[in-house]
Amino acid sequence: MTIAEVSKKYNLTADTLRYYERIGLLPPVPRTQGGFRDYDEESCRWIELMKCMRSAGVQIDALIEYVRLFRQGDATAAQRKALLEQQRDQLTVRMEEMQSSLDRLNDKIDMYNRTLTSGEAE
Repeated sequence: MTIAEVSKKYNLTADTLRYYERIGLLPPVPRTQGGFRDYDEESCRWIELMKCMRSAGVQIDALIEYVRLFRQGDATAAQRKALLEQQRDQLTVRMEEMQSSLDRLNDKIDMYNRTLTSGEAE
């Protein structure tokens, strides 16, 4: 797939895709004989993983480290697992904080609903 096709498919700009590759967030993308990026299934799986991880709030530095370890092979499997577990734990904490914030917002909205409802009854 061309960079334009991948950009459209994953809703990422071509500049973002190039940036992700340049900083090591994606392994090097295969190239055509003319030097153009030719995204294959593996490249697309990496893009999907990175989009998922970024939307979960995983830091770019952690993802770069993950890719670096991955490229070193099976000997780094334990390190990659530990990195992912650490990110999962951080995400769990953020989700708990977000749930607490959502609960508080809902309580405030309920309070206003009660106030507005009782005011309408008068």
